[in-house]
Amino acid sequence: MADHSIKGKTAVIAGGGKNLGALIAKQFVEAGARGIAIHYNSDSSRDDAEKTVAELKALGADAFLFQGDLSVVENNVKLFDQAVTRFGTVDIAVNTAGVVIKKAIAEVTEADYEKSFAANSKAAFFFIQQAGRTLAERGSIVTIVSSLLSAYTPFYAIYPGSKAPVEHYTRAASKEFGERGISVNAIGPGPMDTAFFYGQESKEAVAYHSSAAALSKYSKTGLTDIEDIAPIVKFLVTDGWWITGQTIFANGGYTTR
Repeated sequence: MADHSIKGKTAVIAGGGKNLGALIAKQFVEAGARGIAIHYNSDSSRDDAEKTVAELKALGADAFLFQGDLSVVENNVKLFDQAVTRFGTVDIAVNTAGVVIKKAIAEVTEADYEKSFAANSKAAFFFIQQAGRTLAERGSIVTIVSSLLSAYTPFYAIYPGSKAPVEHYTRAASKEFGERGISVNAIGPGPMDTAFFYGQESKEAVAYHSSAAALSKYSKTGLTDIEDIAPIVKFLVTDGWWITGQTIFANGGYTTR
C-alpha cells in the first residue's frame, strides 16, 4: 500500500504567513513535514509571516520566507526555485492567497477588475503552472477558492468571477499532471472568521452570513473557521490523494450546487 503520509515531505504555501495559510503550515509540520516555504505579498503581512516561520522552526522544520506578487509570473518561478534549492524537492503546493472586492457592478472600476483578476485568477494559474513543473511524483496541489462560486448574490461579481477560472485550471491540471501522480483540487470555504472577511462586510451582512449555513449554530461565530478548512487541505494531500480535479465546497451548508 502506498504511503500517503506527510512525514518528511516539503511544501510551498502561498499566503502562508497568517490565518488559514499559517494554520495549514503548522498542521503540516506537526504531521512530520520537514520543510515549508512561506509566501506573503505585502509588507503589512511581514510580521505575521516572520512569526509563523519562527513557530515552524521551533516545531523542528526547515522554513523560509518569500515575499512577492504572484501575479508576476517570474515570482512564481523564483518561489519554487528557492524551495527546490533549499529542500531538494517540493511535494505539496497550496495557494491560499487572494483579494476580495465587494461592490455593485455599477461601482466596479477597471482598477478593481484588474486587481481582482490579477490576484485571484492570473496568480492562481501561474502558481499551478509552476507547481506542475516542479512537484515531485505523487505530489499535490490545492487552491483555496470560494463558496460564492455556487451562490446567487449581488455585489460579488468580480470576486467569485475572478475565482471561477481556477475550477477550470484545476480540472485541466489534474488531467495534465495526473500521469506523474499529482492530484490537483480546489476548496471553496464559506465566509471565514478572519479579517479578510470582515473588511468587506457591513454589520448587517455579517449577521446574515453568520446564520446562513445549515450548521451555523455549531460554529463559534456562525462562520467557517480556519480550523474547519486546514484539516481538509491536509486530507487532500495525504489520505485523500485519490481525489483530484474537484472543487470541494466546505461551508457547513452555506451554499451548494
